[in-house]
Amino acid sequence: MASPTTGPFSPAQLGPLTLRNRLIKCATFEGMTPDALVTDDLIEFHREVAAGGVAMSTVAYCAVSPEGRTDRHQIWMRPEAVPGLKKLTDAIHAEGALAAAQLGHAGPVANAASNRAKAWAPGRLPSPLGMSMCHKPSVDELAELRQKFRRAARLAVDSGFDGLEIHCGHNYLISSFLSPLLNHRRDEYGGSLVNRARLAREVLETVRDEVGDEAAIWVKLNTYDGVGRPDIERSPQARAKGPAKFGSFNVDEACQVAQLLESDGYIDAIEPTAGSSLLNPMYLFHGEAPRKEFAAAFSGPMKYGLKAFAPFFLKRYQYHDGYLLPLARELRKSVKLPMILLGGITDRASMDMALDEGFEFMAMGRAILREPDLPLRIAEDPSTRSRCVHCNLCMPTIYSSTRCPIRTGEVPDPLPAASSTGAQ
Repeated sequence: MASPTTGPFSPAQLGPLTLRNRLIKCATFEGMTPDALVTDDLIEFHREVAAGGVAMSTVAYCAVSPEGRTDRHQIWMRPEAVPGLKKLTDAIHAEGALAAAQLGHAGPVANAASNRAKAWAPGRLPSPLGMSMCHKPSVDELAELRQKFRRAARLAVDSGFDGLEIHCGHNYLISSFLSPLLNHRRDEYGGSLVNRARLAREVLETVRDEVGDEAAIWVKLNTYDGVGRPDIERSPQARAKGPAKFGSFNVDEACQVAQLLESDGYIDAIEPTAGSSLLNPMYLFHGEAPRKEFAAAFSGPMKYGLKAFAPFFLKRYQYHDGYLLPLARELRKSVKLPMILLGGITDRASMDMALDEGFEFMAMGRAILREPDLPLRIAEDPSTRSRCVHCNLCMPTIYSSTRCPIRTGEVPDPLPAASSTGAQ
């Protein structure tokens, strides 16, 4: 059990930052930027989260270029976005919390039709959302991409962000380069794991070169893309022979990438994640798979495609607190860098479990969407339980305005009425 001086509500150092506690609101797309710029709704969303007691709130998704968005309604980092971003970080800071920006490029996850620009991928992969083929960037275009990350990082720091999370997960562009299933390039960015990790390492070097110690930098790194068997379920003999023949990026390779990133010295922490927005999105979340609601969020061919293929694409995984811990634990053993545990952090017991396992920080998502003030109430009463039921009905709302439909009264609350302390 964590001691009071190292518990979840004790201050902690993350690179150049001192956080008031060890809880971070993870990056979950807010669906509140219809013109790709900050809105009052987005500011209030993060202000409420900051007032609820986390140490840092992460704004998602701040794309480094127009084609790097999952659709045209997401922020992309340009001078026009800075005034709104400053208002946003000011609101977070006024509540005593720090602000982080998730920077990334959606790659094959981008909706090319919505963005009116081709999606990018390591090679010419199908782009399901855009109903087209992805663009395979040249080596020169990848060099320019690094400069896009540089410009985005500078704009973020100038807008008041204290931390930068570089998205290397969920088969967004950098993650797709890491994947042996998606990356079949024959140049210096494909083939061996060192080559597949080259883009991630170069981007991180560029970002650190630009901002120095002006911001903390960490990566959201996939441990398993969700295709084939997880390495932790394979026998030691099979793992010793190398990656699964038809598997995707998996935890054994993720550990090697984590070691490379640690040796480079450009990052302050790693946040292990899992799943693929392209191939298996529900592995990240666990819990119910709201297939009907996802289909209803689309129109045209995508609507009918989701109805037909939802059982294969939106799989159901049993929820339990700390559900990504078995994979994250492997990374924890492989590096000394601070680590942020994501996935099923809902109460004091799961927070203490994370600390006892050697994770310095914890990231919270759905539980805070349901109850933004949950961290404050847990600090006051450690017996407080989250009212999130992991129905995942919040997930389809990202296409309008991200919210918990139970909290807003759109669907009935299956739990008994909360007590005055917020405990159930």
